[in-house]
Amino acid sequence: MGVVHTLQFTFGIFGNAATLFLFLVPTFTFKRIIKNRSTEQFSGLPYVMTFLNCLLSAWYGLPFITSDNILVATINGAGAAIELIYVLIFLALAPNKQKGKILATLLLVLLVFAGAALVSLLVFHGKNRKLFCGTAATIFSIVMYASPMSIIRLVIRTKSVEYMPFFLSFAVVISCTCWFTYAMLGRDPFIGISTGVGLFLGIVQLILYAIYCDKKVLTNKSTDVSLEMDNGHSNVKLHYEEKQYNQSSHEQV
Repeated sequence: MGVVHTLQFTFGIFGNAATLFLFLVPTFTFKRIIKNRSTEQFSGLPYVMTFLNCLLSAWYGLPFITSDNILVATINGAGAAIELIYVLIFLALAPNKQKGKILATLLLVLLVFAGAALVSLLVFHGKNRKLFCGTAATIFSIVMYASPMSIIRLVIRTKSVEYMPFFLSFAVVISCTCWFTYAMLGRDPFIGISTGVGLFLGIVQLILYAIYCDKKVLTNKSTDVSLEMDNGHSNVKLHYEEKQYNQSSHEQV
């Protein structure tokens, strides 16, 4: 048991590092959003759902809910703070129609967490409390991992991975692999189920990236071809004006 516990703790440390990387990957997306002062085709919904997942998972990892899951509580507490920053930035720069939806979803998320926390404290005790909190965390973890499904549809429809960042999908796979192993070693079905689903969906995203990473569907309003001579080599530059997709046709990323 000592070896198993050591292995579980080791995978928990790796899981913390991988998950922190996962939480920080969207900073590249938000640098683009802030620079362009526009949320473009990106959606704030996955960040709101991740915020809820972090809150519930951090709650599940607290000592009075489950034992030996403090690594789960700490990384998800940090993740909740990071995701809230992303959501606030998105709210500041999103179009009014999308901003209203994200704000309403955020308020709903806060109510759901507050309700779940109160019910777990006032109604359930012991194993029943763990069962309730674990079930809630699992359900919303699966919702979080499934939230990029709309961008998967967009990738297939447009045959472009522009709005599905590679490092985000890669980080999901690494993080879920670590936590799935952690859950199997600790015999925690709640963490195991949610991270197993996340691992599967992350692999699907990487497969799509491999298929469409070199294919971009662009509608050309103009094409400018210029030849530059450099040390006897010809460089052909193609400048395209990318077709702007209707914002209302895409609700999520």
